[in-house]
Amino acid sequence: MFVKICGLSEEEHVRAAVEGGADAIGFLLTDSPRRVTPERAAELGALVPPEILTVGVFKGEAPATVRALAQAAGVRAIQLHGNHPHADFTALKDLGRTLVRAVSFEADLRCGAYDEDLLLVDAPKAGSGEPWDWAAIKGRPTGRWLLAGGLSPDNVRTAIAAADPWGLDVSSGVEISRGVKDTDLIRRFLTVARSG
Repeated sequence: MFVKICGLSEEEHVRAAVEGGADAIGFLLTDSPRRVTPERAAELGALVPPEILTVGVFKGEAPATVRALAQAAGVRAIQLHGNHPHADFTALKDLGRTLVRAVSFEADLRCGAYDEDLLLVDAPKAGSGEPWDWAAIKGRPTGRWLLAGGLSPDNVRTAIAAADPWGLDVSSGVEISRGVKDTDLIRRFLTVARSG
Protein backbone atom coordinates (compact mmCIF):
# COMPACT_ATOMS: atom_id res chain seq x y z
CA MET A 1 0.00 0.00 0.00
CA PHE A 2 1.48 3.34 -1.14
CA VAL A 3 1.05 5.98 1.59
CA LYS A 4 1.43 9.77 1.32
CA ILE A 5 1.51 11.94 4.43
CA CYS A 6 0.53 15.45 3.36
CA GLY A 7 0.70 18.97 4.74
CA LEU A 8 3.92 18.61 6.72
CA SER A 9 5.74 21.69 7.97
CA GLU A 10 7.93 20.54 10.89
CA GLU A 11 11.13 18.48 10.89
CA GLU A 12 9.92 16.07 13.58
CA HIS A 13 6.87 15.18 11.51
CA VAL A 14 8.91 14.65 8.34
CA ARG A 15 11.24 12.37 10.30
CA ALA A 16 8.29 10.42 11.74
CA ALA A 17 6.86 9.92 8.24
CA VAL A 18 10.23 8.82 6.83
CA GLU A 19 10.95 6.48 9.74
CA GLY A 20 7.41 5.09 9.57
CA GLY A 21 7.87 4.09 5.93
CA ALA A 22 5.87 6.74 4.04
CA ASP A 23 6.22 6.56 0.25
CA ALA A 24 5.51 10.25 -0.27
CA ILE A 25 5.51 13.45 1.78
CA GLY A 26 3.44 16.46 0.73
CA PHE A 27 4.24 20.14 1.20
CA LEU A 28 1.46 22.64 0.56
CA LEU A 29 2.71 25.49 -1.60
CA THR A 30 -0.78 26.92 -1.99
CA ASP A 31 -3.22 28.85 0.18
CA SER A 32 -3.81 26.69 3.28
CA PRO A 33 -3.30 26.65 7.06
CA ARG A 34 -0.61 24.06 6.24
CA ARG A 35 1.18 26.26 3.68
CA VAL A 36 4.97 26.40 3.69
CA THR A 37 7.30 28.59 1.65
CA PRO A 38 9.30 26.98 -1.15
CA GLU A 39 12.41 27.60 0.95
CA ARG A 40 10.91 25.73 3.92
CA ALA A 41 9.81 22.89 1.64
CA ALA A 42 13.40 22.65 0.34
CA GLU A 43 14.76 22.49 3.92
CA LEU A 44 12.28 19.77 4.88
CA GLY A 45 12.78 17.93 1.61
CA ALA A 46 16.49 17.67 2.35
CA LEU A 47 15.56 15.33 5.24
CA VAL A 48 13.80 12.94 2.86
CA PRO A 49 15.71 10.06 1.19
CA PRO A 50 15.62 10.03 -2.63
CA GLU A 51 13.39 6.94 -2.82
CA ILE A 52 10.54 8.84 -1.11
CA LEU A 53 8.57 11.32 -3.23
CA THR A 54 8.45 14.90 -2.02
CA VAL A 55 5.27 16.45 -3.42
CA GLY A 56 4.51 20.13 -3.93
CA VAL A 57 0.75 20.59 -3.64
CA PHE A 58 -0.99 23.34 -5.64
CA LYS A 59 -4.59 24.40 -6.17
CA GLY A 60 -5.56 26.82 -8.91
CA GLU A 61 -2.17 28.36 -9.65
CA ALA A 62 -1.12 28.90 -13.28
CA PRO A 63 1.46 26.46 -14.66
CA ALA A 64 4.16 29.16 -14.73
CA THR A 65 3.66 29.80 -11.00
CA VAL A 66 3.59 26.08 -10.23
CA ARG A 67 6.80 25.61 -12.23
CA ALA A 68 8.65 28.39 -10.39
CA LEU A 69 7.53 27.31 -6.92
CA ALA A 70 8.20 23.60 -7.56
CA GLN A 71 11.69 24.35 -8.84
CA ALA A 72 12.43 26.62 -5.86
CA ALA A 73 11.17 23.95 -3.45
CA GLY A 74 13.08 21.15 -5.18
CA VAL A 75 10.13 18.75 -4.95
CA ARG A 76 10.19 15.49 -6.89
CA ALA A 77 6.47 15.56 -7.68
CA ILE A 78 3.76 18.13 -8.42
CA GLN A 79 0.15 17.69 -7.30
CA LEU A 80 -2.51 19.82 -8.97
CA HIS A 81 -5.68 19.84 -6.91
CA GLY A 82 -9.12 20.68 -8.30
CA ASN A 83 -10.24 21.75 -11.74
CA HIS A 84 -6.92 22.05 -13.53
CA PRO A 85 -7.33 21.45 -17.28
CA HIS A 86 -5.34 18.85 -19.16
CA ALA A 87 -3.18 21.66 -20.60
CA ASP A 88 -1.81 22.47 -17.13
CA PHE A 89 -0.37 18.97 -16.82
CA THR A 90 0.99 19.08 -20.36
CA ALA A 91 2.68 22.42 -19.59
CA LEU A 92 4.56 20.85 -16.66
CA LYS A 93 5.48 17.49 -18.22
CA ASP A 94 8.91 18.69 -19.39
CA LEU A 95 10.04 19.18 -15.76
CA GLY A 96 10.43 15.42 -15.48
CA ARG A 97 8.65 15.29 -12.13
CA THR A 98 5.92 12.87 -11.08
CA LEU A 99 2.55 14.52 -11.76
CA VAL A 100 -0.40 13.93 -9.47
CA ARG A 101 -3.98 14.88 -10.42
CA ALA A 102 -6.16 15.39 -7.33
CA VAL A 103 -9.91 15.47 -7.93
CA SER A 104 -13.24 14.73 -6.30
CA PHE A 105 -14.98 11.44 -7.01
CA GLU A 106 -17.21 13.13 -9.63
CA ALA A 107 -14.27 13.73 -12.03
CA ASP A 108 -12.70 11.51 -14.69
CA LEU A 109 -11.22 8.73 -12.55
CA ARG A 110 -8.88 7.19 -15.10
CA CYS A 111 -5.30 7.60 -13.94
CA GLY A 112 -3.36 9.04 -16.86
CA ALA A 113 -6.35 10.71 -18.51
CA TYR A 114 -4.58 14.08 -18.09
CA ASP A 115 -1.07 12.63 -18.59
CA GLU A 116 -0.63 12.39 -14.81
CA ASP A 117 1.39 9.60 -13.16
CA LEU A 118 -0.81 9.26 -10.06
CA LEU A 119 -4.46 10.03 -9.41
CA LEU A 120 -5.74 11.18 -6.01
CA VAL A 121 -9.47 10.86 -5.35
CA ASP A 122 -10.61 13.17 -2.57
CA ALA A 123 -13.76 13.80 -0.58
CA PRO A 124 -16.52 16.02 -1.97
CA LYS A 125 -15.32 18.65 0.57
CA ALA A 126 -11.56 18.41 0.12
CA GLY A 127 -9.53 19.36 3.18
CA SER A 128 -12.50 19.09 5.53
CA GLY A 129 -11.23 15.98 7.27
CA GLU A 130 -14.72 14.51 7.07
CA PRO A 131 -15.14 10.82 6.18
CA TRP A 132 -17.27 10.16 3.10
CA ASP A 133 -18.77 7.21 1.24
CA TRP A 134 -15.52 5.56 0.15
CA ALA A 135 -17.43 2.54 -1.21
CA ALA A 136 -19.08 4.79 -3.81
CA ILE A 137 -15.91 4.72 -5.91
CA LYS A 138 -14.93 1.07 -5.53
CA GLY A 139 -14.03 -0.26 -8.97
CA ARG A 140 -14.26 3.17 -10.64
CA PRO A 141 -10.74 4.64 -10.49
CA THR A 142 -8.18 2.92 -12.70
CA GLY A 143 -4.41 2.65 -12.43
CA ARG A 144 -2.30 4.02 -9.61
CA TRP A 145 -4.76 5.96 -7.49
CA LEU A 146 -4.78 7.22 -3.91
CA LEU A 147 -7.80 7.49 -1.67
CA ALA A 148 -8.03 10.70 0.38
CA GLY A 149 -10.55 12.51 2.52
CA GLY A 150 -11.41 11.90 6.15
CA LEU A 151 -8.87 9.14 6.71
CA SER A 152 -7.40 8.54 10.17
CA PRO A 153 -5.63 5.73 12.03
CA ASP A 154 -9.02 4.69 13.42
CA ASN A 155 -10.86 4.31 10.11
CA VAL A 156 -8.20 3.60 7.49
CA ARG A 157 -8.77 -0.18 7.50
CA THR A 158 -12.48 0.40 6.92
CA ALA A 159 -11.70 2.82 4.07
CA ILE A 160 -9.32 0.34 2.43
CA ALA A 161 -11.93 -2.41 2.60
CA ALA A 162 -14.60 -0.09 1.18
CA ALA A 163 -12.69 1.43 -1.75
CA ASP A 164 -9.82 -0.99 -2.46
CA PRO A 165 -7.33 1.80 -3.35
CA TRP A 166 -3.80 1.43 -4.71
CA GLY A 167 -2.64 4.00 -2.16
CA LEU A 168 -3.67 6.44 0.56
CA ASP A 169 -3.23 10.15 1.27
CA VAL A 170 -3.75 11.62 4.75
CA SER A 171 -3.41 15.10 6.20
CA SER A 172 -5.98 16.25 8.76
CA GLY A 173 -6.39 12.69 10.09
CA VAL A 174 -2.90 12.86 11.61
CA GLU A 175 -3.40 16.28 13.23
CA ILE A 176 -4.17 17.23 16.83
CA SER A 177 -5.60 20.58 15.67
CA ARG A 178 -6.08 22.19 12.27
CA GLY A 179 -2.70 22.31 10.56
CA VAL A 180 -0.80 20.83 13.54
CA LYS A 181 0.50 17.30 12.92
CA ASP A 182 1.21 14.69 15.60
CA THR A 183 4.14 12.27 15.37
CA ASP A 184 2.27 9.46 17.12
CA LEU A 185 -0.72 9.76 14.79
CA ILE A 186 1.59 9.72 11.75
CA ARG A 187 3.28 6.55 12.99
CA ARG A 188 -0.04 4.91 13.88
CA PHE A 189 -1.54 5.71 10.49
CA LEU A 190 1.42 4.19 8.65
CA THR A 191 1.36 1.07 10.83
CA VAL A 192 -2.38 0.50 10.49
CA ALA A 193 -2.42 1.25 6.75
CA ARG A 194 0.20 -1.43 6.17
CA SER A 195 -1.18 -3.99 8.63
CA GLY A 196 -3.18 -6.08 6.29
